[in-house]
Amino acid sequence: MADKSLNKTDLVAKIAADTDLSQAAVDKVLGSLFDVIAESVASDTKVSIPGWLAVERTHRAARTGRNPQTGAEITIPAGYSVKVSAGSKLKAAAK
Repeated sequence: MADKSLNKTDLVAKIAADTDLSQAAVDKVLGSLFDVIAESVASDTKVSIPGWLAVERTHRAARTGRNPQTGAEITIPAGYSVKVSAGSKLKAAAK
């Protein structure tokens, strides 16, 4: 596992340096990107950036589970989750 990480602040600084834009402008664009992705997923619209990634909402059916402390059977309600898939360019970069 990689012990390096790139947080949002570092990402904004790197993009700003690479594009000669201000960090405030880059932060605003990234914030807008995340807002659009969140709105799209909430409205069940798949977001796809060919070659890089795809984000979509998935449905999970109701199911039964077990309380690990008591062993009692419980009902887990249906719900939604988010699926993020890596595209070919992102997969190639990881090799």
